[in-house]
Amino acid sequence: MSLKALRTLVTIARHGTFARAADLLSLTPSAVSLHIKTLEDELQVTLFDRSRRQVVLTEAGQLAVARAEGILAAYDELADTLASGPGLRGRLRIGAIHTVLARRLPRALVWIKAHHPHLHVSVVSGMSAELARRVEDGELDAAITTEPVSPYPQSLRYEPLFEDRFWAIASAELAGQSLPQLLASQPFLRFDKRAWAGRQIEQELRRQRLQVSEQMELDSQEALARMAAMGLGVAIIPMSDDDLARLPEASVLPFGEPQLTRRMVLLEHEKSQRRHLSAVLKTALEALDQGAMQSQ
Repeated sequence: MSLKALRTLVTIARHGTFARAADLLSLTPSAVSLHIKTLEDELQVTLFDRSRRQVVLTEAGQLAVARAEGILAAYDELADTLASGPGLRGRLRIGAIHTVLARRLPRALVWIKAHHPHLHVSVVSGMSAELARRVEDGELDAAITTEPVSPYPQSLRYEPLFEDRFWAIASAELAGQSLPQLLASQPFLRFDKRAWAGRQIEQELRRQRLQVSEQMELDSQEALARMAAMGLGVAIIPMSDDDLARLPEASVLPFGEPQLTRRMVLLEHEKSQRRHLSAVLKTALEALDQGAMQSQ
């Protein structure tokens, strides 16, 4: 009985199809089917009810999945424990939204490289909802995202990292106008509604019954801020205090009553066996924040 076959069984059970399991495990569909057939022959049971169109575990299959999860968790824990020494070893797969990738994450990766040179970190970028799905599917060990806005995968857990505040940005020439006045007279440069932060903005606009004349929709906070400062319209975006300080001369108003905030979190699967590795990322970010405070 191979660990690969057990991992295949658990992946099918979690994600509902043989095809999805094949994608996640980088296997061919025939290899996935062979793994399950081999397990059934060795255990002398039927793991899936093949009379139905959807993947349905038999009673024996449900028991096998529960035991397989325990075996795989113990193996992964053993492998990580043996790999640990003075400095962690292994590979950590993380995701991050664009603003974190452009600002905080590079410095955190430098810190990790200096303190854990044998821990190899791979990084992908994306929007919060997309990264959450990839964490849920097991493609990523963790992700730095906006605090989840319902609905989001309930199998995920998160820890707060830091906060940004929401601001309305417009040309400096428009200073003195209220937000309703700005939105009534200027094109609206919208933060992507597919992003969790974009959904927060949309909900607050509706709550305040503010009408907008949409000009464009982007998922880049920096681009929206600069366009707004140059007089192309009004942008509402979450920004850190550092980003706000670097902003070109502009009219800046707090957005929300009270002002909206966006919490950034470290998102993980609730059954993750690699939290001791992803915890290194949280430690790196905290160390950088402490260093920044001490230098002020």
